[in-house]
Amino acid sequence: MTAPSAALIRIDHAVLRSTRRALGDTPAVAVARGLSHFGEHALGWLALGAAGWATGRRREEWAAGMAGVVAAHAAGVAVKRVVRRGRPSLEDVPSLVGTPSRLSFPSAHSCSTAAAAVGFGPMLGRPPMVALTGVMLVSRVLLGVHYPSDVVSGAVLGSGVAAAVRRRMIRDAGRKA
Repeated sequence: MTAPSAALIRIDHAVLRSTRRALGDTPAVAVARGLSHFGEHALGWLALGAAGWATGRRREEWAAGMAGVVAAHAAGVAVKRVVRRGRPSLEDVPSLVGTPSRLSFPSAHSCSTAAAAVGFGPMLGRPPMVALTGVMLVSRVLLGVHYPSDVVSGAVLGSGVAAAVRRRMIRDAGRKA
């Protein structure tokens, strides 16, 4: 894999710094930390999906959403291990939360959150899920644990994987009915 271009690195660093300057001394940091814990290993999204499934309504869709979250998270972790891009290391933007690895690209939180938006959006509403995805992406940059290009790439990967999983599972469920 080739290294990011100098232009992308400059943009990533500038957005990291401006995000921290704008939000670093606000309650957004506490919200970002909460989202970080919620999204760790996609566990919060899986709990939400399980709760939706447990209602007994639209179970195939909840199951497809959860499968999409798992697949997207796994895809993000797999790509991360191939690319091996290190996390941001800027003296003026220290990390504000611990991470399970030193690898940054793509953001697994962004993968699983975008997947949850695709998978759970039909049941919970697409606009709120898209908005929550945006907040998660900003939170990862605010916390200093991801470059902006990591979170955007993670969201693209996660939403694509989840859409494919959902399409396949819903189609297969329709054949069995």
